[in-house]
Amino acid sequence: MQISIDLIAGLLSFLFTLMILSYIIGDNPFFRLAVYAFVGISAGYVAWIVLDLVLIDKLIRPLIQGSMAERLLLAIPMLLAVMLFMKISPRLEFAGRPVLAFLVGVGAAAAIYGALMGTIFPQVQASTNSFDTSGIAETGLKVEAIGRGFFILLGTISTLAYFQFGIRASSATSGKRGMVMQAVAFLGLVFFAITFGVLFAGVYSAAITALIDRVQSMVTFVASFFF
Repeated sequence: MQISIDLIAGLLSFLFTLMILSYIIGDNPFFRLAVYAFVGISAGYVAWIVLDLVLIDKLIRPLIQGSMAERLLLAIPMLLAVMLFMKISPRLEFAGRPVLAFLVGVGAAAAIYGALMGTIFPQVQASTNSFDTSGIAETGLKVEAIGRGFFILLGTISTLAYFQFGIRASSATSGKRGMVMQAVAFLGLVFFAITFGVLFAGVYSAAITALIDRVQSMVTFVASFFF
């Protein structure tokens, strides 16, 4: 039988699937070997992507083939990279502090901007748009839309109230909460639990689907040798 790339890939896939599934009987060398191979291959792939698409494509190639303006512009990130590498030395690590502070500041700003523009503002807009009944003609559908909007708004406010007032139940400030705030925070906990239950069900369903697909591919691979 002629050995092809597809045959080798199918055989490796079959063996690694069995090695991963062997974790069902407990931790063993075959499972650890599969995990180490996965981590090593992933790290090598990421390193190659960074080397090829970032260092070579964005730095080395423009320095060799780019114009003088591009070379001068690339001198700034190169200088920052050299300063950051100086943190390896205990005596020169002070040179990398400004670069590290810059990275942390940019990362924090990007995270805050992403939280505002990607989560908070869209949630507020979605909550307000739920009460928009201008495109609905029937009265019953308008009432249903308004009720759904109130339900979404209640879930949002109660969940925020749970995190704000219920995260430290044993602290001294927890005794200052009134009965109304306690009820709202408990309702937020209910919404929170329902959300996590739905997410867990989705993850579990996706895992079962992946398992079925993996088992089916194994059966197909084994059957290809006999039929």
